[in-house]
Amino acid sequence: MTETKTDSSDLGYNRFLLLVAGLGGLLFGVDVGIISGALPYLEATSGLNAGQLSFIVAAVLLGGVISTLFAGALADFFGRKPMMIFSGLLFVASVPAIALSHSYGALIFGRLLQGVSGGLIGVVVPLYLAECLSAADRGKGTGIFQWLLTLGIVAAAVIGFYFSGRVEEVAKLGDAQKLFAFKDAAWRGIFWVSLPPGILFVIGSFLVSESPRWLFRRGQTDAALRALLRSRSDEQAKIELQEMADIAETEKKSANAAGKNSESLWQRKYILPFVLACIILACNQATGVNSIIGYNATILIQAGLSDKQAHLGYVILTAVNFLMTIAAIALVDRKGRKFLLSVGSAGVIVSLLAVGFIFHKTEAQRVDVKDQIQTLVTSNQTAEIKFNKETAPEFLLKEINKAIGDGSAQVAVRPETLIVIYSYGDFHAATKVVRSDDLGAELTIDRDSCVPATKVSAFFKNPFANLDAARLAPLKIEHALITPVPSAQNGWLTAVLIYFFMASFAVGPGVCVWLALSELMPTRIRSNGMSFALLINIAVSTTIAAVFLPTVGQYGYSTMFFIFAGCTVVYFITAAFFMPETKGKTLEQIEEHFEGKKR
Repeated sequence: MTETKTDSSDLGYNRFLLLVAGLGGLLFGVDVGIISGALPYLEATSGLNAGQLSFIVAAVLLGGVISTLFAGALADFFGRKPMMIFSGLLFVASVPAIALSHSYGALIFGRLLQGVSGGLIGVVVPLYLAECLSAADRGKGTGIFQWLLTLGIVAAAVIGFYFSGRVEEVAKLGDAQKLFAFKDAAWRGIFWVSLPPGILFVIGSFLVSESPRWLFRRGQTDAALRALLRSRSDEQAKIELQEMADIAETEKKSANAAGKNSESLWQRKYILPFVLACIILACNQATGVNSIIGYNATILIQAGLSDKQAHLGYVILTAVNFLMTIAAIALVDRKGRKFLLSVGSAGVIVSLLAVGFIFHKTEAQRVDVKDQIQTLVTSNQTAEIKFNKETAPEFLLKEINKAIGDGSAQVAVRPETLIVIYSYGDFHAATKVVRSDDLGAELTIDRDSCVPATKVSAFFKNPFANLDAARLAPLKIEHALITPVPSAQNGWLTAVLIYFFMASFAVGPGVCVWLALSELMPTRIRSNGMSFALLINIAVSTTIAAVFLPTVGQYGYSTMFFIFAGCTVVYFITAAFFMPETKGKTLEQIEEHFEGKKR
């Protein structure tokens, strides 16, 4: 009877552990996905330019870089449980910091907090699970973390879709001021709704035990035993505690031996897997997956969908990611990492090229009206541009008539988009993209939107620029690009291709990359090697997010998608021809492969 009761208690606590871990994955997914639904409304009401909006998106990734660097060391020093609590508190604090913000600096601060929280969660929660769950439950725990991470992205998309419906209802009233006010409330409301999961994660983290393995390494043997007893029977707990002691003794002997006969790290078996890991992680982000998720609603709007349709399209995208992640978890041990990475990256290439060609067809019809916009620049070197159903055809007619020279041109009345790329001295910026059928569409260009306020920020924006000269330089319109808005049919075709991209990514790189990398790295360099490779991964993602909107503004979405496709070709070649299959092999066999030995 006692054994049955204990087993039931063990089962209940293990389920609670999985729930808390799942909430951590949920928060990580919300971190990634919440900005996509909020971005169109933030863009419409904040007055921020494309570069500033890009940095708001990238701030989460930058915060992740900072926290990822120190997450492992902090978890070793303070413990897994305190760092889980701390990461949850950071997320909770970030929500009001963003939702109540009325300045660019406050928005960046809040998003950085979210990024730091996400980086800590992404390292500490899987580490905690690996050390707390039994061998039979460890794979399930990692799977649930990844599964609920994608669910967090779905939840963020559903929240954005709900608010898009409310915005559409207000737009029907025809009152530009009410629409502006509601859009401002909408992006704030999207962030507020993400608060409850963060609170639940903090509460759950307080209630779980510290990692028994961390406690044991700190010399707290009795506390480690008590932690084990929450999820194991007495016998199981004592066996695992003895195993910890045996492993610690073995590691001590190995360390002593290594000190006497130190082995060089500059060997084939270390260098090859390390370089391979760095290439795979860099290319994993160079597929553009985070930017395509983060800017998805904006991409679909530019492809031809309405605001509400674009948010619905984003919900479908996140659902595809969620469902295909489940399929990938089921297939990875059957088909292998190499096979799924190769197939997945090939599908990513095909879909990116197809989307790029669709956008290229539309963007080939762009008309540059920079000379007309230059005439709107005032004596104080600012410009205000009203872009609506009346002014858009006028801009186009003047430019076309100037080209043909006889004043006989006509243009069809159809929705158009406008983006302006401008400069003050050595500093360049791009406005947000506005549509002529958007009520109250207006662009304001001033020096503050382009020229950094301090020399420090100026250095990071352009280290070779002359800040003092830019503060006095005139406003120059580099490009003012008017592009026809495609049909809704074109928008849904683009959406379907992006769904194929998401499915290919989820079934291959999305799940397999972390398994493959942890298996590739030899034991001696696994910790430091994975940290460095992960830093490269986040740095690439941050860079892409920061340059995405300005690049799109000047060169078009097609250029960005073609760049992503080119990077993924490198990924495919690496996975298909250089990466060994690690399924069913011991770590020793994998190390022997890189040493050039064959069995």
